[in-house]
Amino acid sequence: MDEPQIKIATVNWRIYDLVQKGVLNRIGRGKLALGEGKIYFPEISAKIKSIHSKLKKEFPYLQICIWNTSSFNEFMIHQPGRFYILIEVEKEATQSVFFYLKEEKYPVFVDPTEDIFEKYLSEEKENLIVKSLVTEAPLQKIDGLNTVTIEKMLVDIFCDELIFSAQQGSEMKTIFLEALSKYSVNENRMLRYADRKRKKESFRNYLNSISNLRQQN
Repeated sequence: MDEPQIKIATVNWRIYDLVQKGVLNRIGRGKLALGEGKIYFPEISAKIKSIHSKLKKEFPYLQICIWNTSSFNEFMIHQPGRFYILIEVEKEATQSVFFYLKEEKYPVFVDPTEDIFEKYLSEEKENLIVKSLVTEAPLQKIDGLNTVTIEKMLVDIFCDELIFSAQQGSEMKTIFLEALSKYSVNENRMLRYADRKRKKESFRNYLNSISNLRQQN
């Protein structure tokens, strides 16, 4: 029904009502999509819980984000044979966390270079990597443990070609397309995080190319 004189307040209320009913889903500031959004929750393994517990006991006031690159598997066509448990902490604490985990006999590296990746990280199926946590990174808490959101995962694979080498190229397109079709993804949150990593414009352009692919499909 055409309602040319409809008030903004009425429009806002109807949008709110449709969001509450699951007909619409908010994907960013002023952006909506049809259908109820499904929130992404990464798997938290017993090993991750154990590492997190040890770190919180040793560094009780340290902000920690911990997750496994195997979380990408559900979005990928080709499954990598090697994974990394990423432990992201405040920059000034990376060395302390690295030496602690090394004393605990974990196969751990801190901000590894390409040379280190080629020489040493291929020896283990699952290595630990300690790296700096970007301030205001989009995180979520699961069972008292800080871990990634889908927004952080997507921005990270775009920005870091070294750690996420298995998720580059056509595989990255597949990951983005699958993630955006299966889960609620907040574009504004991704752009804010990409801005913190100084990749906002290039990430925005990539996101636009993915949006064009989705429309073609």
